[in-house]
Amino acid sequence: MKSVDPLESKRRQYSFDEVVNMTNNFDRILGRGGFGTVYYGIIDDIPVAVKMLLQSSVQGYQQFLAEVKFLMRVHHRNLTSLIGYCNEDNNIGLIYEYMANGNLNEHLLGKTNRTKFLTWEDRLQIAVDVAQGLEYLHSGCKPPIIHRDIKCANILLNENFQAKLADLGLSKSFIISGDTHVSTTVAGTPGYLDPEYQKTNKLTEKSDVYSFGVVLLKIITGQAATPSKARNNAHISEWVGSVVARGDIEGIVEPRLERDFDIYSAWKAVEIAMACVSINSKERPYMRDVVVELKECLAVESARKNVGAKDSNELVTMNLVTEIIPVAR
Repeated sequence: MKSVDPLESKRRQYSFDEVVNMTNNFDRILGRGGFGTVYYGIIDDIPVAVKMLLQSSVQGYQQFLAEVKFLMRVHHRNLTSLIGYCNEDNNIGLIYEYMANGNLNEHLLGKTNRTKFLTWEDRLQIAVDVAQGLEYLHSGCKPPIIHRDIKCANILLNENFQAKLADLGLSKSFIISGDTHVSTTVAGTPGYLDPEYQKTNKLTEKSDVYSFGVVLLKIITGQAATPSKARNNAHISEWVGSVVARGDIEGIVEPRLERDFDIYSAWKAVEIAMACVSINSKERPYMRDVVVELKECLAVESARKNVGAKDSNELVTMNLVTEIIPVAR
């Protein structure tokens, strides 16, 4: 007999009084964003996150409507679940499943005292989780949905560090199934934005692929996406490309890992990321292919952990004889 998710049965519209009760009068803040504040809440002993919209935010209200529309019809283990919403007078809010370990950006940057240092295996598993959620939006939804704001802050981690995509407020779906793009005003986050989309205003699923590539580069390197002085004001993709050209994988991967990673797996992950951030969108892979490739990276790293570093290094040496070192794109 199929088990029923206890949160699924609670998907509905909630009154403002119910929201006040579930949040204990908004007494615990989880975070603040441009359009409102997120509070901790409880529904029948199940923790939830309640995002209340700023009353002055017209743009936030449009995103609220979009997110309700999308999240009420999509469901995937790697997308945060919308439990319900409140739309009463000027009190507007979204109620999500609670993600105990915050967002990926916090852990990569070590911003809070609850952050965990992510191993190479952890990082690859998170990348696979995110890729699967994105693949579902692109291939599993009819018509397809383009997220439009893929970034580390929109990747949430539950108590088991399973990653889930959040914040579909900027998402767009194709009006007619079979369309190749949506013409729309450019929106998203600097550093993660597809340069082709910025130039043409044509949004495609490959725009999400570019943003995912930037996320993957951050996961691999631990570096910021936007240009930094330490990298001579280069974007993360430009910096990684220059280091790849020197064949220096250890100069790319997060130094705090202290070389505790499978070399073949790391090269492959970098190659996937660099393909995703190709300037020409036609050269970027589809998310279904990215999922397959990342799962191979994860399998290689998991095997290394299981059989021991010595045996794995012998395997890596054999692999590198037959594999072509990735080239800068």
